[in-house]
This record gives sequence, structure tokens and C-alpha cells, in this order.
Amino acid sequence: MRNGSEGTWQPKILAFLCNWCSYAGADLAGTSRIQYSPNVRVIRVPCSGRINPLFILKALQSGIDGVLVSGCHPGDCHYISGNYIGRRKSATLKRFLEFLGIEEGRVQFSWVSAAEGGKFSQVVDEVTQDVKKLGPIRRLVKKEGWEFGVQSSE
Repeated sequence: MRNGSEGTWQPKILAFLCNWCSYAGADLAGTSRIQYSPNVRVIRVPCSGRINPLFILKALQSGIDGVLVSGCHPGDCHYISGNYIGRRKSATLKRFLEFLGIEEGRVQFSWVSAAEGGKFSQVVDEVTQDVKKLGPIRRLVKKEGWEFGVQSSE
């Protein structure tokens, strides 16, 4: 994404936010008029533990430069252990992405409560800066005519 006034590249960030904590923190940041990076698109999910890693892979494949997954603090999950499940899924996905050659900072996990609008703003700005340093993502797309690493004869 290009910034119209400066012509500089800005990363596209997708944020999966827990409905009970992180989304409420984002809402608090908005109602408190706390500034944060405008190139973040939010998807509200019931729990960070319910995010299918394929959603994140599909986002990266579609050209999203970075993904933030944010859930409740340990011990505060509305679904008891959902945030721990989300953290484990995120860690496993990071190792898989590293295997694919995708930089570690593209997918990040954080804890943000409903009362932490300022922290939400800080986390979003940090993720944006980290992804900006990495540059645009190489898309995870299949090239035409290639299947299983072998070019088809057609």
C-alpha cells in the first residue's frame, strides 16, 4: 500500500482479535481517540484459540504483509484455555512459515485486555514497524504450469 502524500510503501496488516479482550481494547483505543497505524484491518473472532492457521496462510497468500493475533491475558480467557491454545497454534505456525522461508516477524501474537487501549495501539504500531522493516511479502502462490515442483508438459 502506498501512502498518497509521501509515496512510501506501507504494509498491509490483518489483525485477528479476541472478541472478549483484544477487540474491546481496540474499541477502547478508538473511543479514547488513541492514534495507531491506519493500515490495520481487524477481524473479530470469538477467541484467539479458534483461529484456524489456514486463515493466516490464506491472508499471507493473498498479499497481506503481516498478521497480528491477539487474545486475552493468561488466566483471563472467557473460554478458560483458549488463549493458550491460540499461542501454541501461533508458535507452531511460525515454525512452519520459517520452514517455507517466510520471515519470523510476519506473524505476531500478543496479549491485550479490554482495558488496554494504549497497549493495543502500541502493539499495532510495533507490528507495523516490524513488518515495514521486512518489506512486502513474497506471495505464497502456485505458479501456472507447475505441480509438485515439476513443470507440466502441457
